[in-house]
Amino acid sequence: MDTLLIDGVQVTPQKRIVNPRGDILHALKRSAPGYVDFGEAYFSIIHLQTIKGWKRHRRVTLNLVVPIGGIRFVIYDDRTSSTTTGCCSQIILGTENYSRLTVAPGLWVAFQGLCDFNLLLNIADEEHDPAEADNLELDKIPFFW
Repeated sequence: MDTLLIDGVQVTPQKRIVNPRGDILHALKRSAPGYVDFGEAYFSIIHLQTIKGWKRHRRVTLNLVVPIGGIRFVIYDDRTSSTTTGCCSQIILGTENYSRLTVAPGLWVAFQGLCDFNLLLNIADEEHDPAEADNLELDKIPFFW
């Protein structure tokens, strides 16, 4: 797995407080690295082996957390002014690697469900605006799923 971090991507381990009646999983604090602003939070379910993407937000910063299951995130950088132009990296988040993935605007993101049930939380710095993002078919970016 490519562990290179794309310029504008941050992985922040999150606290999991073990409790016999049910664990507490932190997601994002205002004081945390990667926090920009709050626009909306939503959950998305990703079925086993299903791939969602490619999507590029022009203004929105994503904060992605996987509290249940496992999801492979792939990020591709085609920004001409970036130090990581042309690079692709991937990271798996979930029960085994409970972290928050922060993705800056301008990067292409796709993701794949790895378990029977996968739950994604996105905390974005703006409310959803369909005119703000671009989409591509999976075969348009060179990554072998």
